[in-house]
Amino acid sequence: MNSDAWTGVALAGVTAAYALCSRRLASTPVSSAMVFVGCGVLLGPAVWDVFDLKHDVGQILTLLEAALALVLFTDAMIVRPRDLRSGGFLPGRLLGIGLPLSIAAGWLLAWPLLPGLTVWELALVGAVLAPTDAALGKTAMTSPRVPALVRQGLNVESGLNDGMVLPFFLLFLAGIPGTSAAQEGVAGVFWRALVLSTVLGLLVGAGCGRLLRSAQARGWISREWEQLFVPAVAMASYALGVVTNGSGFIAAWVAGFSFGSALRRYGAGGPAEGRAKGRAEGPDPTADFTEHLGGLLASVSLLVFGAVLLGPTLEELSWPVVGYAVLSLTVVRMLPVAVALVGSGLRLPTVAYIGWFGPRGLASVVLGLLVLEEHVHGIGLLGRVVAVTVGLSVLLHGVSAVVLADRYGRWYEETTATGRELHEGIPVPEVGRRRRVTAH
Repeated sequence: MNSDAWTGVALAGVTAAYALCSRRLASTPVSSAMVFVGCGVLLGPAVWDVFDLKHDVGQILTLLEAALALVLFTDAMIVRPRDLRSGGFLPGRLLGIGLPLSIAAGWLLAWPLLPGLTVWELALVGAVLAPTDAALGKTAMTSPRVPALVRQGLNVESGLNDGMVLPFFLLFLAGIPGTSAAQEGVAGVFWRALVLSTVLGLLVGAGCGRLLRSAQARGWISREWEQLFVPAVAMASYALGVVTNGSGFIAAWVAGFSFGSALRRYGAGGPAEGRAKGRAEGPDPTADFTEHLGGLLASVSLLVFGAVLLGPTLEELSWPVVGYAVLSLTVVRMLPVAVALVGSGLRLPTVAYIGWFGPRGLASVVLGLLVLEEHVHGIGLLGRVVAVTVGLSVLLHGVSAVVLADRYGRWYEETTATGRELHEGIPVPEVGRRRRVTAH
């Protein structure tokens, strides 16, 4: 049996084994991300060498890009504009203040710890490690003991910040000589990746959303093909962004947002019914298949990450890399969150809880590999930093999610039981669908 076949057997075997134990593991500190990354390290060249992926980098990147495109699309699809104002402040503060400050803090802290990188490469480190991934800390963001305001804020932030970091990533990449973005120039990146890709995403998402509702109203489309229509829209928007030399990820993210808006606006009976359904708060199941598919690809991508990137990196660790990874998960995340929440009225335990649960996952892995594909100066160091940071995040956020969610929930219950009113108790509507719950 050739190596490709053994790779397929390994991927299928790990996925099937976790599926059989998924419900049992859901209440434990062992997350799916820990299982898949750990199995990837064991199956990779660092241990058992079952995977022979050295000559298949293009296929690996295609898998990861497909996973991220689907995740960006479905994450943006379920977010409503009013979610940014839920509770009056939290998502807007985390995205509008916390995210730029996190990128800046990651940039500045990389300067003394990662010598040898240019100013734009240091900025790329900050951008690549800024987006958070709710899939790595599901319990922390779904536990019913955690106030709805906090759950909602973390989910909305995680659903949007991976798309919002893309313009920073592309502009920083354009500043590095020799990269594909540098050949376009900053102006070219701005018009093609940011403007053109955004417009294409808006047109594809809104148009296809309205077409789907029209087909549903006329009874032209079956339930099965409704589910298959959604990933087709996601991949079409991504492909259009790529073939126009723009950003497929930005196009997919914007398309998901406009597609979801169109589905809510145009119900099966037209705009009036669509608005009525939006008020009913019932989750639209149209994207269920796409969300499950994105979750599966994300899990497989983490296994590949463990085999290809993390495993080899563990053999050549250095204190500066480990130190930066620890600071990225703590200071670089928690300090900007604390600044963003000044004057919000949230108590210190809540600020600490929100600050800690900013896990790094799929978006950081894909963006890091895209930089590695550019073969820029300092590529090895940047790859090691991303690998160690994501690996530590998978472990630490996975282990702490259940324990800290229970402890924080207990604090909230005990405090509210005394009769004190907390800003954390502000009622907010829940997001229509949880982010990639099947990925856990």
